[in-house]
Amino acid sequence: MKTISDLIERNALCYPDKCAVALDGGRRLSYREFAQRVRLLASALYKLGLRQQDRVGCLSMNSLEYVELYGACEWAGYIAAAYNFRSAAPEVAFLLADSQPKVVFFESQYAPMLAALRADFPEIQHYVCMDAPAPQWAISFEDLVAGGDPQGPPFRAQPQDYTYLFYTSGTTGRPKGVPWSQRGALDVARLCGRLFDTDITYLQTTPLFHTGGKTNPLGAMWLAGTTIVQRRFDPAGFLKVVEHERVTDTFMVAQMIQAVLDVPAFPRYDLSSLRGVVSAAAPIPLPLLRRALEAFGPAFYMQYGSTEGACISQLSRHELRPDGSTREVERLRSVGHFLPELEGAILNEELEPCAAGVVGEVCLKSIVFEGYWNNTIATLEATRGGWFHSGDLGYADDEGFIFLVDRIKDMIISGGENIYSREVEEALALHAGVLETAVIGVPDEKWGEAVKALVVLRSGHAATEGELIEHCRSQIARYKCPRSIAFVEALPRLGTGKIDKVGIRRQHSA
Repeated sequence: MKTISDLIERNALCYPDKCAVALDGGRRLSYREFAQRVRLLASALYKLGLRQQDRVGCLSMNSLEYVELYGACEWAGYIAAAYNFRSAAPEVAFLLADSQPKVVFFESQYAPMLAALRADFPEIQHYVCMDAPAPQWAISFEDLVAGGDPQGPPFRAQPQDYTYLFYTSGTTGRPKGVPWSQRGALDVARLCGRLFDTDITYLQTTPLFHTGGKTNPLGAMWLAGTTIVQRRFDPAGFLKVVEHERVTDTFMVAQMIQAVLDVPAFPRYDLSSLRGVVSAAAPIPLPLLRRALEAFGPAFYMQYGSTEGACISQLSRHELRPDGSTREVERLRSVGHFLPELEGAILNEELEPCAAGVVGEVCLKSIVFEGYWNNTIATLEATRGGWFHSGDLGYADDEGFIFLVDRIKDMIISGGENIYSREVEEALALHAGVLETAVIGVPDEKWGEAVKALVVLRSGHAATEGELIEHCRSQIARYKCPRSIAFVEALPRLGTGKIDKVGIRRQHSA
């Protein structure tokens, strides 16, 4: 196989009646039906005037139609430009201008926003509404599919074709487009398939517009498994679908795990089918990890990845030992080892490997990154010396376990000392009353920058600013401790689940 299109065709031939994808509580498609729908949609887009490498935009929450649109682009060689549905109108306008789609698919709830933007984008030839009711200026999704040819368009995707255009989460500014080729996407499918067991039923809860919405489903497709799509993450709904569908694998970040464990009826659900829960974005706090392992069993493993790097490293299930030796407990803060499918290193400013324990930048030879879309300057900056520069600071211990300490642009310099926000966040997380926290640097006349923490307290717990600062002094050096703490009800997040530190700094740095 050379393309995702080949993988779709193979599964339709070898596993025609096996469920390929299903919407939680909705439609189900076998691999035969999925391939049929994909060919119809790809042909219908051809009849609208699309040709290979034309962009197809999508502004939608999770749905089966979204999965079918991905499939049509994978089959024909169109480029699926996935937009964050949480974006405001000016942000959507930027994404449309950057990706320049000929067709935009959308859910009806976003029709008013697109209606207001249409006049500014005359090059968008068609709009397709993925649900009802469709506005007069849009084509109905099902009407479009019905007009397609069962044989598909008169061309197929090629290995060098781009197939997805993902946008970064904008942790350092405006999102950057990252195109993935068919060849790269197939490598990701193969890699993720290796990380899973066979006979997989994967529950997709995070948004499909992000790479995390494609990487693990690609792994499930590689194994001819089933992907169950949840429209949005709902803790109680999550438990119901795991029990009903006998889900084997899924993805949850720390706050999702916390929410599921806090469902009052949690003990009543049968979760015995669940064997793999991957977590990313940030390490799971040790108290929460212990609670999760007690509730779910040894199902958890940690990954580190990015839009440009896909899956970069993993801390496997057998390496999560919260009751192990001091060193094993310490390694729970790590993101494991670089995956063998790619080359990774911790490099200093001279692009030389850092010794064990020395902080440098995480760099890699990515299996998907070929450059940023319409951004040569950013591409050249990110690929200095033949490496992709992640912008993440970290170090490796003497056995190659990788510990992330901060984003380069998030590092705090106070009184000439480098302070890594993650270290302060981990110290705060050890307090029994802290649910989650975000640490930033704010301007300070004396020190240049001062450490400030935003803290969300656990329900039923109380803590004062002085109490938490004193707690930190028992865990880390005094100069690293917060000089101020703001108590908030929730932390702002990006569409990927990451904490929006750009927004936090904008709000709290005055």
